[in-house]
Amino acid sequence: MALKSLNQLRQFRRALLGLRGLWLRHWVGVELGSNTSISLSARFRPHRRGDIVIGAETLVAFKTLFLTHNSRTGSVQPIRIGSRCFIGGGSVILPGVTIGDECIVGGGSIVFDDVPPRSIVVGNPARVLRQNIEVGPFGRLKGADDNTRALYKP
Repeated sequence: MALKSLNQLRQFRRALLGLRGLWLRHWVGVELGSNTSISLSARFRPHRRGDIVIGAETLVAFKTLFLTHNSRTGSVQPIRIGSRCFIGGGSVILPGVTIGDECIVGGGSIVFDDVPPRSIVVGNPARVLRQNIEVGPFGRLKGADDNTRALYKP
């Protein structure tokens, strides 16, 4: 049978992501807020249950790494991610980091210090690029859809 459209895989993808969320909650011990989207290739390394908390309406992109064990000092420090955040692909969140609500972490960033709410951080080490931003669910910038519609008028 030929595949007519990739849209036929949506239900399979939704089921797979739902199972991933259950696995993260129950076996890994990551606390996930409601309507959180986690990539299948994101990696979590908590030392114990509850060490990683991710807020509601947050999107974690591909190949992101969360570490709670500080190998230099031997201590375990929890990670807290706020609500309505976007964590870019290939980012590394190091032990003890708290990322505030409505933040955007650029792809490939290495975050080792706390991120203030409503800000954009990028780079290695991650630095604040902009503050007092307005975002919607999953860290989408306000007005992003409006600009896209203006560019592609029929």
